[in-house]
Amino acid sequence: MTQSPTAGGTAPPPKKRVSILISGRGSNMVALAEAARAPGYPAEIAAVISNRPEAAGLNWAADHGICAIALDHKQFATRTAFEARLHSILMNLGTELICCAGFMRMLTGGFIDRWRDKQLNIHPSLLPAFPGLDTHQRAIDAGVKVAGCTVHFMRLEMDTGPIVGQAAVPVLSSDTAEDLAARVLAAEHHLYPAALALIASGKAVVEAEKVVIREEVNLAPALYSPMLG
Repeated sequence: MTQSPTAGGTAPPPKKRVSILISGRGSNMVALAEAARAPGYPAEIAAVISNRPEAAGLNWAADHGICAIALDHKQFATRTAFEARLHSILMNLGTELICCAGFMRMLTGGFIDRWRDKQLNIHPSLLPAFPGLDTHQRAIDAGVKVAGCTVHFMRLEMDTGPIVGQAAVPVLSSDTAEDLAARVLAAEHHLYPAALALIASGKAVVEAEKVVIREEVNLAPALYSPMLG
């Protein structure tokens, strides 16, 4: 589709086509899709794909006019066969960027290499601290006063890769893992769309395995937890 030129006669840059991979309810998927509805957002959601046909996020996507695809990994004899079909679907959709949003399926190095610097993930900790599972309880057990979430490009090693953005939340002495998880998840819903926008717009790029942001916007000197009196 040809985009209409702006008043100044210059057409806006085309939006990056993004496919979102989920395995469950996809709350971050919802946050990304809602953000993409804004006219000036630099990405559009091409599809939501789940390796679990029963994923609630597929129903939400379909109800909101987004292409929803169930690709049951159990129907494939090997992980490689599943990934080959997933890659084919992504290419047919014109996918330029992938966002993993609660996608609970390990991907092989072959797939990750094919989508190098084009596949984002969000993890519920301030990486490189607390990779893997049970991040919130581990943060509480360690006695940290700040936790958070990280959007990063995917690499073969779990929860590694160039970091696009992070959000910090306080850890309270009364917190349970569930309390902290809810606080971090709320931050994820703001961080992930902002990080995707940076990448889709070209304002952030990977250079020498680090993400360089062209326009630094956060000039706050420090975040304190507990807050200073």
